[in-house]
Amino acid sequence: MLFYQFGGGWLEVIAGPMFSGKSEELIRRVTRALIARHKVQVFKPAIDDRYDLVSVASHDGRTLDAEPVESVAAIRDKLRPNTRVVAIDEAQFLSNDLVELVLELADSGKRVLVAGLDLDFRGEPFGPMPELLAQAEVVEKLTAICGCGRAGTRTQRLISGQPAHYDDPVILVGASESYEPRCREHHVVLREERAVPLFPVQSSSAG
Repeated sequence: MLFYQFGGGWLEVIAGPMFSGKSEELIRRVTRALIARHKVQVFKPAIDDRYDLVSVASHDGRTLDAEPVESVAAIRDKLRPNTRVVAIDEAQFLSNDLVELVLELADSGKRVLVAGLDLDFRGEPFGPMPELLAQAEVVEKLTAICGCGRAGTRTQRLISGQPAHYDDPVILVGASESYEPRCREHHVVLREERAVPLFPVQSSSAG
């Protein structure tokens, strides 16, 4: 990737489906910034505890120390004045307030790295990612590999091995047991009436 000289700070967004290497690419860029002796802070949503509570982790096992946060406000509270590079993984799990904070940081001269899913399991824009993509100086959209061998651009959610329903919750943290990359042709989202509930219905008895 070619990098140009930007005026002030700038925003880099790494997007794509699950298993496309987004976290790995974020780790690579942060590692280079650390080698260059830049002051770096890395954040991740606390909800993402699949591999490590306090690290950004790629699916192939690479890790990078990170501060888990519950909200965008928590990132703002934890930022240090001398930080030059701010990296945020799994940005789709954070609120749309992230856009305002990221633009403030870039306007103040910081380099901001954001990685996240651009599309949810339905194939629709996910959280703050669409606006972050529009505002970024640098965008890299990665692809994975669909089971058919073509580029996987979407994330297929599976419930007990079957495609999820459109009305299922948007956020369901999981890895290979719940998700796989698919191309546009093979990405499936059920829309007809569900025959079996997503979660078992608990029967209640009168006390």
